[in-house]
Amino acid sequence: MKKLSLIDKIIFVLNVIGAILLLLSYILPYLKPKAFFVLSVLSLGVSVLILVNVVFFMYWLFRLKKQLLLSLSVLLIGYVTYGSLYKFSSSRNVEHANNIKVMNYNVRLFNLYEWIPKKNIEIKIAEFIKKEAPDILNIQDYHPNPNIDFSFFKYKYEKLSGKKLKSGQVIFSQYPIINSGSLDFPNTANNAIFADVVKGKDTIRIYNIHLQSLKIDPNVEKLKQETTSHLFNRVGSTFKMQESQTELFLAHKQKCRYKMIISGDFNNTAYSYVYRKIKGDLNDTFIEAGNGFGRTYDFKFFPVRIDFMLADEAFSVNGFKTYNEHYSDHYPIMTKLSLEN
Repeated sequence: MKKLSLIDKIIFVLNVIGAILLLLSYILPYLKPKAFFVLSVLSLGVSVLILVNVVFFMYWLFRLKKQLLLSLSVLLIGYVTYGSLYKFSSSRNVEHANNIKVMNYNVRLFNLYEWIPKKNIEIKIAEFIKKEAPDILNIQDYHPNPNIDFSFFKYKYEKLSGKKLKSGQVIFSQYPIINSGSLDFPNTANNAIFADVVKGKDTIRIYNIHLQSLKIDPNVEKLKQETTSHLFNRVGSTFKMQESQTELFLAHKQKCRYKMIISGDFNNTAYSYVYRKIKGDLNDTFIEAGNGFGRTYDFKFFPVRIDFMLADEAFSVNGFKTYNEHYSDHYPIMTKLSLEN
């Protein structure tokens, strides 16, 4: 430290702060938001903290200073604990006779209020889905639209709410649905629904989850207009609701005797308490077969992955893809799964 210039000393102090915050964030998945709501907010910034520490590491590496060990150590701890933020391996793509193609998509009401200044977004979404031909499709922020024809799916279960605008979630399937239902999260339009589908001799439980929305505008200029305390309180309150919703979901899931596939918009990251609890022993299909950052939400300055597809360990994960179609504030994702009997 004594041999550092004044500028390097200032940079190292900032490095220490960034490293401590990242190290602290590693325990967030184990802290209940109801008890630690202020700390839980930090889970949204883990991706940024990782990238910041990579920049610090590269800076000290370029200058051949031993201070590089600080960020390197913290990054290695995170890699061993949670894996890499960026997946360098190529996507797995295995064709298998038993493959089930499952897609998840938050369609943002099919651009009903023209957030994206383009015409016929709802038709483009339907055409895209038809082209990719998933066997099972989970949609969040869905509402019936007379311009959209999803009749290429044989079965569906939808759960809608609202007086003026009916919206909610839907599960489309090419396989028969023999049972379905809704968890009906209290005091919110967000929800979780399920459908039991039959493929051959197997019955598979499909969950479509939409945890409490953060209601954060991704426009950075609008974010600057919010006070820090107001933003923290609002996000902290949302995370508390997400924890309660997760508890309801886990109690419902525990009663299921079938192998399951869970997908949805968690409105939180892979470094959060709710993700860890919902994932449990299931496989995150992006981790198993995806590549890159796996971003699923349209945030301008850094990649955010808040939509997930989880599968029972009995399934082989034969593929995963994040699409670039910009028809919503979320990007569609799809996985290929085969059930090993």
